[in-house]
Amino acid sequence: MQKIDYKNKLNPAQLDAVQSIQGPHLVIAGAGSGKTRVLVFRVAYLVEKGTKPDEILLLTFTRRAAAEMLRRASILLDERCQKVGGGTFHSFANYILRRYSKFLGLSEHFTILDQSDAEDTINLIRTQLGFAKSDKRFPRKRAILEVISKSINRSENLEKVLYDEYPQFIEWTDEIERIRKEYVTYKFTKSMLDYDDLLVFLKLLLQKHESVRSRLSDKYKYIMVDEYQDTNKLQADIVRLLSGEQANVMVVGDDSQSIYSFRGANFKNIIDFPKVFPKARVIKLEENYRSVQPILNLTNEIINCSKERFEKRLFTRKKGVGMPFYIETHDENAQSSYVAQKILQLREEGVELGSIAVLFRSGWHSNDLEVELAGRNIPFVKYGGQKFVEAAHIKDIISFLRIVYNISDAVSWHRALLLMRGIGAKTAERVINEVVINQKGLNSDDKLLTRYDDLKALIGLLKKIDPAHSAPGKLIRLFLEYYNPLLKEKYDDFHKRINDLDSLERIASRYDSLEEFLGDMALEPPERSIVEAGRRDKDDLTLTLSTIHSAKGLEWHTVFLLFAAEGHLPSYLSLEDEEAIEEERRLFYVATTRAKENLFIIKPHIDRSPRSYFSHSNSVFTQPSRFLTEGDILKKYVQSESIAAVSSMLDEVSLEDIL
Repeated sequence: MQKIDYKNKLNPAQLDAVQSIQGPHLVIAGAGSGKTRVLVFRVAYLVEKGTKPDEILLLTFTRRAAAEMLRRASILLDERCQKVGGGTFHSFANYILRRYSKFLGLSEHFTILDQSDAEDTINLIRTQLGFAKSDKRFPRKRAILEVISKSINRSENLEKVLYDEYPQFIEWTDEIERIRKEYVTYKFTKSMLDYDDLLVFLKLLLQKHESVRSRLSDKYKYIMVDEYQDTNKLQADIVRLLSGEQANVMVVGDDSQSIYSFRGANFKNIIDFPKVFPKARVIKLEENYRSVQPILNLTNEIINCSKERFEKRLFTRKKGVGMPFYIETHDENAQSSYVAQKILQLREEGVELGSIAVLFRSGWHSNDLEVELAGRNIPFVKYGGQKFVEAAHIKDIISFLRIVYNISDAVSWHRALLLMRGIGAKTAERVINEVVINQKGLNSDDKLLTRYDDLKALIGLLKKIDPAHSAPGKLIRLFLEYYNPLLKEKYDDFHKRINDLDSLERIASRYDSLEEFLGDMALEPPERSIVEAGRRDKDDLTLTLSTIHSAKGLEWHTVFLLFAAEGHLPSYLSLEDEEAIEEERRLFYVATTRAKENLFIIKPHIDRSPRSYFSHSNSVFTQPSRFLTEGDILKKYVQSESIAAVSSMLDEVSLEDIL
């Protein structure tokens, strides 16, 4: 007798997906459509129909996701569901390779290198080959490992990865390729695998050894894969090889939410599934349980302009009449002020901070907002990128300004000195003793101060500055010229940090006083705001700031989307690449589908473009994002919000005033 009433617990499309168990199936699960529910019920359905739990394989992207699904299936049916084979691709690969290692010439006792171990191994090889002593700075161990890993996960050669993401290292292509080959040999001879090797060797095992592949295909009669749009080519090949002749494989995902190409995810895996499995049935989950219909109307139109996609249109039974808001502000700071004021207004209306999120394309997009929130004592947590004032390169520049303000600031001197080429801890201590401890300042005649070019240049720059008549913005511009070669020397990803430094300059330019600027940057750290707010009102959670990538899979009552402008969303790095633009569109879609009740899309007037390694142009990026102008979206699916009304009500109000 059937224990679970599937028909009454699932909508028709979900029920179809759960009960369709023979042959290949692709479940296109729209945002908020109950994808996890389908996988949980399908596990229970298979077990209830008599399938042995160890004949079912559930592959997910985190161990926690697999464990939670099996736990829920066990509650739904019984404890047999806990015996289903569930886990990540990497954990499954580890399990299989341990059993069949001899087929690949591996020891069954092979060790797995974690990130740190792998970096240290790369560094050992780098040093042994003599590349660490090059006249020009050679890439560090982390950057080299990242290049090698991305090459594997994207199935691209090293040169393409370097050209696309590490152009500053393109001259070292041959040397990095040699390190890669030595790294492969070193690991294999010592029975060591890194995370990428687990997938590489599993695919090799399935490809080269038919007896093993056949045995595994017979064992795992039903295969399910979650978040299939996030798989890389290696993972898709493993699924194809494992599925066997019966191909009882169901993959679940949303082509419209494929946004992780930088990690190696291949959009074509989900698009081409019906080609790889010609007998595949496509089932679409289109009923949304998250958002009100006006938000879905907007998101449907955004994704309808995609060049390549599966047709679907999300709908909901949730009531909601107000359309999403579109707001244009005078500049970035006005954007920050609007968001802060609107959050306070929502909080006054009973919407908790914990149910509000501010989303953005890149971590640096929230820099100005973070300062604004701290000033209004609005607590927040940030995901996907370091908090602005905690970033090392921001601290570097601030240290120069603090030396200008206080020549005896030994802590700032120490940070600044260790940035300089040729200066280590002992030399730094000697300089600090001369300048600070012995109180000789910049007028010391010690030859030590002229021995190192970077130190000599800094001393010369400091002597030209009048602290009493130097605006913070102007000072930062001066120091950026000095700092630029040090930035490139210290950080392999320096080109990704430049926008943060631009943000710092823009924020500083609003201050006339160096004292006031340094005070504001130091006195309201985010952690203190969070702690103090928690003491005042434990029921009032913190606001979420997040990159769109880190927000995928989450939802909030109210969502603010920043910088909905050309060059920001879509990113300026994608403007000449059609495939990249399509992924940017999917990013926009993911952001807008996180909102349940309220969605605010904001475009500030931008007086200069983002800076990149390739270009430092000051082109004007003033147009709304193309994802809003296609198909008359701005005219049909959003309404304007009055900035004046919000400003007049809550201008300069802080969270303390409301609480």
